[in-house]
Amino acid sequence: MRRHRREMARRRSFSFSPSQQSSMATLLKKVWESVVPRSVPLARRPSGDKSLLSSSSSSSSITMSFGPFFDQIPADILVQIVKFLTPKDAVKLSAVCRAWLSLVSDNCLWIHFLQNYQQDPWDSIIFAELSLRSGYPLQVSSSLMADLSFMRIYGQRQLIPGSVIIDGGSGYCKFGWSKYPCPSGQSATFLEFGNIESPMYSRLRHFFTTMYSRMQVRPSNHPIVLSIPICHYDDTESAKASRRQLKEAIHTVLFDMNVPAVCAINQAALALYAARQTSGILVNIGFQVTSVVPILHGKVMRKVGVEVMGLGALKLTGFLRELMQQNDIKFQSLYTVRTLKENLCYVAADYNAELAKDTQASLAIPAEGWFTLSKERFQTGEILFQPRMAGVRAMGLHHAVALCMDHCHAAELTADNTWFKTVVLSGGTACLPGLAERLENELHELLSPSLSNGVRVIPPPFGADSAWFGAKFISNLSTFLPSWCITKKQFRRKSKVNLVW
Repeated sequence: MRRHRREMARRRSFSFSPSQQSSMATLLKKVWESVVPRSVPLARRPSGDKSLLSSSSSSSSITMSFGPFFDQIPADILVQIVKFLTPKDAVKLSAVCRAWLSLVSDNCLWIHFLQNYQQDPWDSIIFAELSLRSGYPLQVSSSLMADLSFMRIYGQRQLIPGSVIIDGGSGYCKFGWSKYPCPSGQSATFLEFGNIESPMYSRLRHFFTTMYSRMQVRPSNHPIVLSIPICHYDDTESAKASRRQLKEAIHTVLFDMNVPAVCAINQAALALYAARQTSGILVNIGFQVTSVVPILHGKVMRKVGVEVMGLGALKLTGFLRELMQQNDIKFQSLYTVRTLKENLCYVAADYNAELAKDTQASLAIPAEGWFTLSKERFQTGEILFQPRMAGVRAMGLHHAVALCMDHCHAAELTADNTWFKTVVLSGGTACLPGLAERLENELHELLSPSLSNGVRVIPPPFGADSAWFGAKFISNLSTFLPSWCITKKQFRRKSKVNLVW
């Protein structure tokens, strides 16, 4: 007890104000400046690398002492002081002696650096490094966290080159840099780019040439991460052949353009990763159809079945246009209708109850003036649950998801029979307010108690750009190039390589 009190008193005697800690950090810099050349950058001393260990152990300062002055300071307080250094300075400090190496290698310190010196949010970084680092197929390991060196991860993430990210959506694609906070532009999707009667190779070549031109970058300078739109849904031989033909055409075009490495992944899986999930049901409300895709450990379970509704964003926009015309609301273009849909429409929790409410709201559109909508606001999104309102003969969204869950449950693919109870929404139309809550409530009412228990619906985590951000998670991984990419040489030996799909 007395020893504990003496230790606490000792720690209190070494509590520093921020200015004092900053001064201590300056002093620490002087310690390593006398040992390590200033010209040694972080990239030349990979965090946690064995070469760093050998350089410290061969130093003339091999001792478990921090030095005469620093030995008097508790190690946990020294760690707090080191946090005032930059990651580059901390790595240099680790070369002073073995004691400093041990202190600077502390995972808590590098978690701090990852939280404050990396662009990606910490929860995204930890999800990616724990769940996606193995590449495809994903490997599940409960002990992975204890084996990670965040010092090494930080160093490896610093060495990862910037990648071109192209999310080939069903309506339009988003493109940008992996080091940027969001996509930098939009374009027509490559499935509809150019003359659709031209050969696939020519269309893809034209598409990628245009993308690289818009980004003002040479294809040979950077890897590319490409999301493949959800298509050829079935598990039939013809569907498999179509998917194989498309991915081979994509890789052939990119490698003919001298792209150094290619990572092509199904759009549904990327949208699921953006929600920090590796298993679940991805509901993508695309341009023309809505797809309900079961995914287990990053793999699309086509054998279970992908449900497809002939109802997408275009149909919702068209239905709102019809409602506006019926109510004599004048507009100049379909762009105006889409803007109103995106800004005023929502999904009612209870459609019949909503009919009795005053739901009027207005929006000003440049060059066209003010528009006022009332019941049209929630009637537009209601056709997802009642397609017949728009003259579409299809099952409602909640029925499609429930059917997919039934199939997943019956398939018994894994001992964990809850993997399909997480539903993630993606697509611009999936951002309609109230959609996630309405779908979750409908599923709880539709499914049996045992199956509905634990069901949750997650709205699009990054809006219409969810798949792009899922690609961003992968492109900034410490293991991105070796685990997720394929090179031209590997592609030529594709019979021995399992291409990601």
